[in-house]
Amino acid sequence: DRYVCRERIVDDLREQGYLVGIVDHNHAVGHCSRCDHVIEPILSKQWFVRMKPLAEPAIAAVKEGRIRFVPERFTKIYLDWVENVKDWCISRQIWWGHRIPVWYCGDCGEVIASKTEVRTCPKCGSQNLEQDPDVLDTWFSSALWPFSTMGWPEETKELEIFYPTSLLATGYDIIYFWVARMIFMGLEFRKEIPFKEVYINGLIRDASGKKMSKSRGNTIDPLEKIDQYGADTLRFTLITNSIPGADMKLYEEKFQASRNFANKIWNASRFVLMNLDDYDPEAYKFEVDRLDLADRWIISRFNRTVQEIDRWLDQYNMSEAGKVLYDFIWSEFCDWYIEIVKPRLYKNPDPADRWVAQTCLATTLRGIMELLHPFMPFITEEIWQHLPHEGETIVLAPWPRVDEKMIDPEAEENIALMQEIIKFIRNIRAEMQVTPGKKIEAYIQTNSREVLEGLVLARSYLENLAGLESLVLTEKLETKPEQAVAGIVSGVEVFLPLKGLVDIEKEISRLEKELNAVIKEIERAENKLSNQGFLAKAPEQVVAKEREKLQEYRDKQAKIKERLEMIKNL
Repeated sequence: DRYVCRERIVDDLREQGYLVGIVDHNHAVGHCSRCDHVIEPILSKQWFVRMKPLAEPAIAAVKEGRIRFVPERFTKIYLDWVENVKDWCISRQIWWGHRIPVWYCGDCGEVIASKTEVRTCPKCGSQNLEQDPDVLDTWFSSALWPFSTMGWPEETKELEIFYPTSLLATGYDIIYFWVARMIFMGLEFRKEIPFKEVYINGLIRDASGKKMSKSRGNTIDPLEKIDQYGADTLRFTLITNSIPGADMKLYEEKFQASRNFANKIWNASRFVLMNLDDYDPEAYKFEVDRLDLADRWIISRFNRTVQEIDRWLDQYNMSEAGKVLYDFIWSEFCDWYIEIVKPRLYKNPDPADRWVAQTCLATTLRGIMELLHPFMPFITEEIWQHLPHEGETIVLAPWPRVDEKMIDPEAEENIALMQEIIKFIRNIRAEMQVTPGKKIEAYIQTNSREVLEGLVLARSYLENLAGLESLVLTEKLETKPEQAVAGIVSGVEVFLPLKGLVDIEKEISRLEKELNAVIKEIERAENKLSNQGFLAKAPEQVVAKEREKLQEYRDKQAKIKERLEMIKNL
């Protein structure tokens, strides 16, 4: 043991009278990241590459804009390293790797570097030769990757086609180790940059932000996640949580959210396909004039989604592109358009109108699959194959193009207002505990002729999705409904008569009891949090939890007071 040996050396020096003194020094001692053993340097002969001549053209390639980093801030990091580059030690004392191409003559001591194996010493003619036992640094071998994989040093067809490539995607932790060295090698051996753009990923960390490692035991096995959730879920989770150049915290809830999204897609697709059993794409001629307001809206929103996704992808921001698509699929196509279109699919007396609804469902879902395919390749291929399509596989399908003529701001504004009104009515129903199956009346007043016309077009949607038995749309109400909850939604007045639906006295009594109970909880939490003994002794997370509870009680108190005020004014 080296530590025991040191003590014995000190004892020997002391016994022989050579020990001058023992002095403690505070200094940083390196430890292995895996086994935590102390690492001590030892001087030995190594092979080096002189870096300055290689660095100069690599600096110029980036400064002149021939190579671009995404995000741009990593340009400075690259330049800081390359402009201050040190000579590179390329020899390693390990078993595996490319051997150093150097031979030593055992008779005359000649050192021979050669591209081919040396059998005879060029100086003395001896065959007593031994190759250097060291191997090249892994990053030296990796730096040859852009062209060595294409058959270099032979001038192959692949090399001609694929060098230089357009984009390299990598992590910020190996910009100098790998990216810079590929640029060095490409410019040295090919006299040309190896790639035009470098996209920088962050690192995947655990839920607490720590770097994943086997020694910590905090790694996530992707194969296990594929077995548990599916490959598409894993892929979508990683893409939509990856911000260019930033680290990602990865934990179970994110996989579950992506799995729920995949289930949503399956369920929506199943609904669409069930309603396409009798669909004939050639049954009628598609005419824009036959489109319903909701059809115009979903087609317009789809085209805007394509626009936005294209914009994000042009910036290599796959995360934002995925989130835009997620919102469109879940919040617009599934939650709204499918619900709006259902009455036109069931018992529709107009077969042509039913065909239009089917066409919009089929074409929108197919477009969604084509946009989603890079994010979820397996589920999209399966669904796409069951939709009307051209070609053998979605992989070869053209990327959706924006049709500017189908972007309809008016339809978007009308549906947006309708959505806000429906949300308002649903909230009131929930607060007043009116059961979902109970139909109610609604009066909507607006002094805008244009807004009124849009609401008339959306009347059937409002009645169906808000659970209305009657709906009055007018520019001016002659008399306000009795015992009605009123609200202003985007400048439009909405009145919901609740007479006969709510026992006002009983509801006031119930709310007052609920309010008193909440006030007691607030007092209890405030007393606890004002107790210095509790604050000093309780764990930090327990104190934080109590503060969260207090805020929740206060929020609940405000909502109950608001509902009481509303119902007392009926």
